[in-house]
Amino acid sequence: MSFKQLRGNETVVAALRNMVDGDRVPHAILFHEDDGGGAFPLCIAFLQYLCCTQRSGGEPCGTCPTCGKIGKLIHPDLHFIFPTGSDSVSEQYYAQLRALYAQKASFTEAELLEALDIQGKNSLIAVGQAKWLLDKLSLSALEGGYRMVIIYLPEKMNQETANRLLKLIEEPPLKTQFLLITHQPEKVLVTIASRCQRIRIAPSAELAAPDFQDPALFEALMDSLTTKNLLSALDAGEKLAALPSRDQAKAFCAYASGILREMFLIQQGVKPSAETSDSTARYAASCPKTFPRKALAVIDRAKMLIDRNVNLKLLFTDMVDRLYIIL
Repeated sequence: MSFKQLRGNETVVAALRNMVDGDRVPHAILFHEDDGGGAFPLCIAFLQYLCCTQRSGGEPCGTCPTCGKIGKLIHPDLHFIFPTGSDSVSEQYYAQLRALYAQKASFTEAELLEALDIQGKNSLIAVGQAKWLLDKLSLSALEGGYRMVIIYLPEKMNQETANRLLKLIEEPPLKTQFLLITHQPEKVLVTIASRCQRIRIAPSAELAAPDFQDPALFEALMDSLTTKNLLSALDAGEKLAALPSRDQAKAFCAYASGILREMFLIQQGVKPSAETSDSTARYAASCPKTFPRKALAVIDRAKMLIDRNVNLKLLFTDMVDRLYIIL
C-alpha cells in the first residue's frame, strides 16, 4: 500500500509525509474515521513510508523486504490490537485480519467482526491484550527498526485495559510507533486521547455503502404489506436477510428511507418528481399518512441494529413485523 494508491485525504497524506521527512513523527497518532473510512490502509501506507530506507518522491519504494512485510501485515515488529469479543488476544486472529485486508483494505467494523466470527458478541479489548502487548514491547525489535502498534477501536478498551496501556502510550520505548483508529473519539479514555496527535480522516464517497441493487425486494415487501399478506412480507424479510453483506443491508435501509421520504412528500401534496416511480406514488396513495414517518423510525432502528451486528434474519423479521403492525 502506497500513498498514491489511496483516494482522497490529500492534506492528511501531505501532513504524514512531512512528519516523516522532517523527523517530527508523534509517538502516538489518533485517527478519527467514519466506519470503513480508509484509516487502516492509510496507517499501513504511513508505516511503510516511515520504515522504508529507500523511500523517494514522497512514496515508500514498495519493493524492499520491509515494505513487503508491512504491506502484507506480516512484519514481526508490527502488532495489532482490536476487539475480539473475549479474553483472547488479537494475535490469534491475525490470519483472518490479513485475509480481510487482502480482500478489502478499507473494511468496516462489522466486516471485521464477521471475519472473526464474533458477530453479536460483546466486542471489547480486554485487559489480557494490554498484558500481551506489554510483553511484546518489552523485547527488542526483531528486525532492528521500529516497533509498530495499530490499535483499532480504542473506544472498546475497558478502564483496566486503558490504564495498563496509558504509560506505554505516554512514554513509549525508543522507536515505537502507536497508531490508533477510532470511530467514536468521544468514547476514547481522555487520558489516552490526550497523549495522541489527533487527525480527522475525511469521509470518502468511494468508501460509502454501495447503492442498493435490487429495488424489486423493496417493492415485494411493500406490496405484501399493503395487501396485508404477512407470509409474503416475511418471505421478503428472508430475502433481505440473505443479502451478501451488511453493507448491502445498510444500503437497503438507505434506499427504503429515501422512498419513504418521497411517499411523505407526495402525501403532503408535493408533486412527484420525474424520477419518482409509479410504485412509490401508488404506495403513497394506499398507505395512511402516518405510515412514512413511523416506518422511517422502524428502518432507522434496523440500521442501528445492523451496526450492532445483530443477526440479520432476526433483525429483518422484527422489522417486517413492526412495519406490518403500523400499516
